[in-house]
Amino acid sequence: METIDHGPKAAELFCRGYNCSQSVLLAFSDLTGLDEVFAARLASAFGGGIGRLRETCGALSGMLMAAGLLYGYSVPGDDRVKGDYYALVQRLAGEFRAEAGSLSCREILGNPPTDPTPTPRTAEFYAKRPCAHMALTAARILDRYLRSNPPIVRPGGADMPQGSA
Repeated sequence: METIDHGPKAAELFCRGYNCSQSVLLAFSDLTGLDEVFAARLASAFGGGIGRLRETCGALSGMLMAAGLLYGYSVPGDDRVKGDYYALVQRLAGEFRAEAGSLSCREILGNPPTDPTPTPRTAEFYAKRPCAHMALTAARILDRYLRSNPPIVRPGGADMPQGSA
């Protein structure tokens, strides 16, 4: 599989005004096949730790949405496949926690306000907030996994066993 570093793209998208979750999911559109509008809308609720509730980091959520599109399952009732995928989710989240120090937006940002009003994107905002770096980190974690584990789900296609197509 060709080596691509989606991290800088994710950070750049955040700096263009997308939220953390949108930035990571959009950065992987070359692999997921999602168009920009659809991906941005899909991930829009997860920015700010889910709508600025400061819960699960949106960059992590974006990474896991991309992972779901590339490795997730779609057949209900297959507990083996579900368990394998949940193990991947826990692995990726564990790597994110190790690098970011937490899975929680609140903890990463040091307990910021939870009101729904977005913080203005100023030079000071970008200088203080680690969100672009969190997007870069999340994307690079998924990239590391991708390098040794080609996706089993192809954009626009059905689930396929590894090595087919």
